[in-house]
This record gives sequence, structure tokens and C-alpha cells, in this order.
Amino acid sequence: MLNDIAVFKKIKQGDIKTFEKVFRQYYAPLCIYAFSITSRKDISEEVVQDVFYNIWKERENIQILRSVKNYLYGAVRNQSLRYLEHLLVQERHRAYVVNGENFISEYSPQEQLEYKELEGIINRTLKKLPERRMQIFRMHRVDGKKYKEIADHFSISIKTVEAEMTKAYRILRQEIEKY
Repeated sequence: MLNDIAVFKKIKQGDIKTFEKVFRQYYAPLCIYAFSITSRKDISEEVVQDVFYNIWKERENIQILRSVKNYLYGAVRNQSLRYLEHLLVQERHRAYVVNGENFISEYSPQEQLEYKELEGIINRTLKKLPERRMQIFRMHRVDGKKYKEIADHFSISIKTVEAEMTKAYRILRQEIEKY
């Protein structure tokens, strides 16, 4: 294969054949690597696909300072760790919903109060959002749905889902900054 700089230059220019060649070369090893982190085959495949999707989508803005192989492995590691972190957040949320106050009892009364205040601000802000934006936000952040699943559910494009999430985050940031 051509040297890494030439390969990525072609990908940046939109050369789909070069991108497919890189995908075919690295997909299986990256899935194995992601599996070593996530311990789930389906998730490891999704992580690798997300990495390649994001590379293609952001190809013009990505700077590879080391080899393509190192870049891909680093991206898969980071995406896998983000996935595990997301699972941990979901699990804590489920524990909170199931156990109620037991979830935050390990925190000081001051921290519990701040948590309750912040939770109230977030919930009030979400209620102010347009209905579809609020549903999209909850489907992604609470239910853990991917943008594609949400887009299919509402029969809208992934770009529309991204735009709605961006708007929701912007409004939440503005409200939380006041806090």
C-alpha cells in the first residue's frame, strides 16, 4: 500500500476506492481490538463502523500525525472507552431510577442538593424545548439510541438529528452556565 501520507491525502480528496481499501485492510483487526475492550462483538463492530463513518465524514478536517494504522487503533480505543463510559452512566441512571435516593446517598448533603438543583434545571430546560427536539434528546442521551436509529424512527435525516441535538445542547449549556 502507498505510504500513509499519500493514502490519507487521497482519502481527504474523496477517493472512495482508497478509503474502501483501508476499510477492508483494517476492519477485522480493529473489531478484534475493540472486542478486547468492550467484550461484545456487536458493539465492537459498531464502534469500528462509527470510527470509519466519522473519518469519512470529517476527512477534510482530520490531521494524521502518525501512521494510518496508529490513528485507527487510537480512534477505536477512544470510541470503545467512550462507549464503556456511556454504559456506566446508563447503569448509574438505571440504579438511580430503581433505587431512588440510594444512588446519591454516597454524596454529601451539599452535593446532593446541588445535584437536585442541576437536575431540576435540566428537566425544566428540556420541557421548554420543542417536543420533537426533546424526544430526540431523550432518545439519544437517556435511551442510548444512535443518531441513525433516531433518524429512522422520525423518518428524518441524520443531519437533522445532529442539528436538533446541537440546538438542545446549546440551550442546555446556556441554562447551566447561569447555574
